[in-house]
Amino acid sequence: MSGCPDCRPFRPDGILGYLGRKPTQWRENKNRPFERGKTTILFGGLTPLRDSLVMAALRSLGENFAALPQPDLKAFQTGKAYGNRGQCNPTYFTVGNLVNHLVRLRDEEGIPTERILKEYCFVTAGGCGPCRFGMYVTEYRKALRDAGFEGFRVFEFDHTGSIFQRSGENEGFLFSPRFFLTLLRAIVVGDILTLRGFQMRPYETEKGSVDEALRRCRAVAAEALESGGALLPALCRCRKILDGVRLDGTKRRPRVMVIGEFWAAMTEGEGNYRLFRFLEEEGCEVMTQPVTARLLVNIWEAKHEAAKRSHLPGEGPFLDPEPLKRYLLNRLGRFGLKAQWSLYAAALGLKGYRLPDVDRLARLAAPWYTLDATGGEGHMEVGHFIECAEKGCADLVISVKPFGCMPSSAVSDGIQSLVTARYPNLPFLAVETSGEGAVNFYSRIQMVLFKIKT
Repeated sequence: MSGCPDCRPFRPDGILGYLGRKPTQWRENKNRPFERGKTTILFGGLTPLRDSLVMAALRSLGENFAALPQPDLKAFQTGKAYGNRGQCNPTYFTVGNLVNHLVRLRDEEGIPTERILKEYCFVTAGGCGPCRFGMYVTEYRKALRDAGFEGFRVFEFDHTGSIFQRSGENEGFLFSPRFFLTLLRAIVVGDILTLRGFQMRPYETEKGSVDEALRRCRAVAAEALESGGALLPALCRCRKILDGVRLDGTKRRPRVMVIGEFWAAMTEGEGNYRLFRFLEEEGCEVMTQPVTARLLVNIWEAKHEAAKRSHLPGEGPFLDPEPLKRYLLNRLGRFGLKAQWSLYAAALGLKGYRLPDVDRLARLAAPWYTLDATGGEGHMEVGHFIECAEKGCADLVISVKPFGCMPSSAVSDGIQSLVTARYPNLPFLAVETSGEGAVNFYSRIQMVLFKIKT
């Protein structure tokens, strides 16, 4: 297996030479300038439905965006082969997925490596924090180098930043407010369609009818997003398509809420062993948190950080115009996101779901989990469980933890053991995904489902 040239196999008779070998210091090189109109911009990491809508929406900006396929087990294995040891599952899946795609371009489609480096790039979200998410971009570049694509351009934007961040400005790829607003619109539409699918699929009278309706809706919405035309009429057409699916509301389905680390609790592929489809095949209705809820958490975290800094000596919130600007942008961002959600949800006929009240969830979690500790889902996992236990909105709560995710494990294995003891009426199960333990994963869930069904 090819890999890092400095990771040569150990030779028993060469220990002195091995120890004396001067290591190569890793250095990240700057991206080469981005050529507009001549570069295919790869991205991915959400679900196939969301990624297809994001691709269509971003193409309306005049650039050739292309979504990567859903990460599979082969992507996980490639990520482990080229990645540093001890990384978390989402890193291995997403990094390996990009490497595999470029290898397919080179080996199956016959595109020379030099042309791939010149005509392709990758865009992803980045950021800082206590978990390994802040290392993603470095992992991408290291794996690409070791796989033979050294110099492949990886652009990142800060997932906690505002729509006015200037990421990529010096490299020719400017993440403008228009880019982020277009991205948000596609994500909200994808979230609502996904939630409608989860609400409908367990009650369909003809197997596959909901998936077929969603496929048609995806085509209608993608066409409207890519053309830049009126989106609301297209969403109303989607509502008619979904309302035309025959459902049997007399069925009794256990409701299972899935929470946990963002990527593992959202992906629909091998990253969580296709958990949602497995639960539906077991006769359950799945309840998940949309990407929009994660964006509301990011807005809350920015507000919480500003509030903390306002209590520091000489750092009052409105002593200079910059904090005031951040405060107003925070309020405007939350209001705009919720307004957009309400509008699109009404057009698509989403009922029985409300975006989480992140302020209330923070208050519920505060006695159990410090709100200053960020990373993973943090206090949100605690807040979601307590709210669900108090309102009785689910029969089971499953927390999905990717192997190697430090914040998620600290919450699910530590804090939640105390919280769940105070709310014994709601079953809670924390399950870990390692990429290769599907049988154990499924069996643990089936044992809990047997209890709640009997």
